[in-house]
Amino acid sequence: MQVEIDIEFDQLLRIIRTLPSGQLKLLKSEIERERNLSKQKVDLETLLMNGPIATKKQVAVIKKNRKAINQWRTK
Repeated sequence: MQVEIDIEFDQLLRIIRTLPSGQLKLLKSEIERERNLSKQKVDLETLLMNGPIATKKQVAVIKKNRKAINQWRTK
């Protein structure tokens, strides 16, 4: 069963402040876990965007090899 409700931010803060310490620690760890997951996604994107780029010579070799493979396939 799932229930959706609209809560103002101030109301949410009041509710959080009334949580027992155990539940508050659990909430904090859950928020931190979500933050780390989103941070990992950004780090992966940054890693990929900053990865190596083929040189013009490497691209030329790739094109040459692709052409040779395509000619071999058509025979």
